Amino acid sequence: MVETITKEAANIAQTMRETMEDLCNVQDITRPTDANPLRDPVIVSVPTGQSLHYLTDAHRAALEYIKPTRRRGIATHMTLESLIGWANRFKGETSVLYVNPDPQRPSLTCIADYHAAGAADVGALGDPSARHCAHQGVYRFPLSKEWKFWTAISGKGLDKDELGELIEEHAKDVLDPTPSLMNPGTVEPSEPWEERMLDIAQRIQGRFAQLSRLLDLSKSFQIYETSNLEVRTNRDTGEQSVQFVNEHKDVDGKPIALPNLFMLAIPVFESGALYRVPVRFRYRKSGATVKFILSLYDPESAFDDALDEAVNTAMEATDLPLFAGTPEAA
Repeated sequence: MVETITKEAANIAQTMRETMEDLCNVQDITRPTDANPLRDPVIVSVPTGQSLHYLTDAHRAALEYIKPTRRRGIATHMTLESLIGWANRFKGETSVLYVNPDPQRPSLTCIADYHAAGAADVGALGDPSARHCAHQGVYRFPLSKEWKFWTAISGKGLDKDELGELIEEHAKDVLDPTPSLMNPGTVEPSEPWEERMLDIAQRIQGRFAQLSRLLDLSKSFQIYETSNLEVRTNRDTGEQSVQFVNEHKDVDGKPIALPNLFMLAIPVFESGALYRVPVRFRYRKSGATVKFILSLYDPESAFDDALDEAVNTAMEATDLPLFAGTPEAA
């Protein structure tokens, strides 16, 4: 009788143990394979009603903690040479350059893991030519202080005192014209850039001024306005028209003859080459007030040339293809 009770108790204990093992046992539903440790999901069955727990994200986070699974991030470079070095260090068969030619925020970006060339081929395992485009290096071209200053005042009216202070403070930026520009037709230009400046002067009927002349104008320029009554008669009909003609004259009563051009020699980018930029010089009289207007003439040509030179340097140094604009995965 005692032996029978002992066997029954043993059977009950065994049954309870087996039951608890079944209830508490964590069962693998899917596990990552060695071939695809990041793509295969991790799903296990746990107690309390045998609910399923999705552990894929935790599994990938654990792997990422030990070692990055891929390169990502944007490196910001302070010089063009630094970006070139970065591109040569990380470039591959699919790497590219992207230039943003915005005059206010020009930049050059290298995307080390850009999409491979060719048409998309999306299959069961995705597009084998697709990349994350997540590993990038960018260089934002720093516009020079001189370039930002002169482009900011271009087209704005200045009074005589403001003009004088401006010319004195930025006299180093003003380039005196050569004899061929001061005396067109009598002295032959010796440099191609002189011919370009002469062509600009002819197109807008301009004359180049020296720095000393600009300083004199800012200190002692005065305008006297005279009004004359002018009567014109049409010989065919005999009709007459009467109008007032206003003339601007200097202190001696002579018509005002002002130079309407001068030259700047300024860099587009910090520490860059100097560019000769013509500036139109005009005045406007309103009552007793005279406003001087300085307008950069075709500054886009200088900007485009400076940007093209820098981009071509990067292309030659990295041997990477170039696109203009914003990448689709920026």
